[in-house]
Amino acid sequence: MSILRFTTILALAPLAAIGQSPGLDPAKIARIDSLFKKYDRTDAPGCALGVSQRDNVVLERAWGNAQLEFGIPITPATKFEAGSVSKQFTAAAVLRLAQQGKLSLDDDIRKHAPEVPRYDQTITVRNLIHHTSGLRDWGAVMTIAGWPRGTRTYTHAHVLDILGRQRGLNYPVGSEYLYSNSNYNLMAIIVERVSGESLSAFTRREFFEPLGMTSTSWRDDYTRVVPGRAQAYSPTGSAWRLDMPFENVYGNSSLLTTVGDLLKWNANLAHMRVGGAELVASQLRRGKLTTGREIRYAGGIFVDEFVGTKELWHDGATAGYRAFLARYPDAGFAVALLCNAGDANPSQIGRQVAAIVTPPQAPARAASRDTVGLPINAERLAALAGDYRSARTDEAVRLIVANGRLRQVDGPALVAVSEREFTSPSGRTHLLFDPAPTGRVSRIRVWVDDGDTTDYLPAAAPSAAALSDYVGRYASADAEIEFEFRPEKDTLVLLARPSTRLPLRPVYRDGFTAMGSTFRFTRAATGRVDGFLLTSGRVRRLRFERVSPVLPARPN
Repeated sequence: MSILRFTTILALAPLAAIGQSPGLDPAKIARIDSLFKKYDRTDAPGCALGVSQRDNVVLERAWGNAQLEFGIPITPATKFEAGSVSKQFTAAAVLRLAQQGKLSLDDDIRKHAPEVPRYDQTITVRNLIHHTSGLRDWGAVMTIAGWPRGTRTYTHAHVLDILGRQRGLNYPVGSEYLYSNSNYNLMAIIVERVSGESLSAFTRREFFEPLGMTSTSWRDDYTRVVPGRAQAYSPTGSAWRLDMPFENVYGNSSLLTTVGDLLKWNANLAHMRVGGAELVASQLRRGKLTTGREIRYAGGIFVDEFVGTKELWHDGATAGYRAFLARYPDAGFAVALLCNAGDANPSQIGRQVAAIVTPPQAPARAASRDTVGLPINAERLAALAGDYRSARTDEAVRLIVANGRLRQVDGPALVAVSEREFTSPSGRTHLLFDPAPTGRVSRIRVWVDDGDTTDYLPAAAPSAAALSDYVGRYASADAEIEFEFRPEKDTLVLLARPSTRLPLRPVYRDGFTAMGSTFRFTRAATGRVDGFLLTSGRVRRLRFERVSPVLPARPN
């Protein structure tokens, strides 16, 4: 029996806790199948999909292989890891404890996790829920240290140890939103300390059992045997390789589940069987910054819009697992997608499914956008191009003119609204160029539709200072790592044990980039380089101090 026919039969089986529906139109099913054509084979990993309408299952489908070594096909009952889709379960556990009066969302997190350093401002549990704490992502710190996730068997003890060493935050508490797994690992720890039981036991009693989620658990011990679990894979050239999460951290990810169980969980947003209206309202309440601006992130769920209709969603990626769970309450549909193929784009595919199953008016199809914009003369565009530096993070951006359009290097062309204002092709990101008296640019103000605003300043030309200014060893107590800088063939090169060799590209005065990271060297009052600040994704301005300006010859 082919995988396609096998899963077609399985698609007729209802999820008892939600209900049964006649199913989708065969033409829509055929269109959905075409989205997964790449994975509809016996020698590749793939995906499982569940779709519900008014919380009645209308489609369960599966493509590809759960275990390539044994040729076991994926079915809708196959268990996958849900990546960051797991965060909504951790948030719900914290909110449930608050509902039971066992903690307050306004508690100082040090009340429950005193290992976290005392900063100038109090970090609350609420800050953790909405990613407004400013805490650095512990995994990103360890990537800087040379031990990214997947290279060591990390535990929550490691998480607390890493966070306990951080001398600074990414930003003042509550002033910004920046996604950080540290928030949700701390929340899992807090749930266990407050409830007196494991996150697994607490969520099983409070959520999984009442909702009939019989195939859901946490990967809190990666050595545990999990019947029916798909192995995760990532592509390497033309072959697939195992890509499993060998770590014992959870709460930020690590939920083992099926598409059917995810739909049961998602349905609770409507029938409120667990926690009632109070819990659901708390979970869907968007966070607020100290400025009063509301962000899209609620309790482990993005409250957003998809082509004209409300969308409650989250996606996830852990090792080679990929996930997407979304609810379209106005249209009455929910989509659950789980994959064991590391090259799958769950948000893109999941929304393509949503666009197929929802009726034409709900969500309304996006009006066609002008992705070209107004014609701007070449001289004016040339005045806008150049290198810019984020005032918030030090990160550098280069704008160029190509084919008569302004664009970021390796990015899509921007859409001209006027000679000073541009948008991204999606229309969600806006750029306003402020002119300088010289006719060039004094500042780019960048904002997104949810109101987040960042200024980019013209970057001064790379320093003409001799590369010898930067030569030396630099150490970070936060990441417990030492870097060495040496000049090689007119280039500054970063060296780190055991074998890292990374050429740096100068982007502005005392500023360099490499592999998506920004290195901004700092100088003492004497003008001598005394350290640098490293920004890399979810870690901003991690301080390295110069510890040795003179280096012995490096052995060959």
